[in-house]
Amino acid sequence: MSFADKAKNKAEQLTGAAKERIGDMTDNERMRAEGATAQSDARAKNAGEHAKDAGRDVRDAFTR
Repeated sequence: MSFADKAKNKAEQLTGAAKERIGDMTDNERMRAEGATAQSDARAKNAGEHAKDAGRDVRDAFTR
């Protein structure tokens, strides 16, 4: 996973967390839900990138 992908996913996760907290403070259910969704999306992307990296590592181990 490239550094740019990691940074983008982390920024998306932090943005989601901020939206969720603002939604909690203002009692805005829609913003709270958007924040939770953004965090989940960022975590899923991060997990997918880790899976791709693990697959590459396994492939590289067998080709050496």
